[in-house]
Amino acid sequence: MTIDERKMQSNNSGVIQNIILENRGKLSISGVNDVLSFDDQIVMVDTELGLLTIKGENLRINKLSIDTSEVIVEGEINYLAYSDKEQEKMKSGSIISKIFK
Repeated sequence: MTIDERKMQSNNSGVIQNIILENRGKLSISGVNDVLSFDDQIVMVDTELGLLTIKGENLRINKLSIDTSEVIVEGEINYLAYSDKEQEKMKSGSIISKIFK
């Protein structure tokens, strides 16, 4: 999905998501549906706009509020990337299919 397609999709659905990164040490995310997994090096967050992967060192979740759809991650943040939920499902499906061949 291109950036323009993503913008059109988010504009049509009325989704507003904010990501604020302060000094690469504190990341505030709104529009969060769920935290899928986390440890001290990687946090995977399901958002309204897709799967958000956060990588770094000494990561911790300081605030998680499903009521307000907000998450605050602190630590040394080195990497942020979005991917489509469908794309991740296809990747995991292909790995499972490879195992059972």
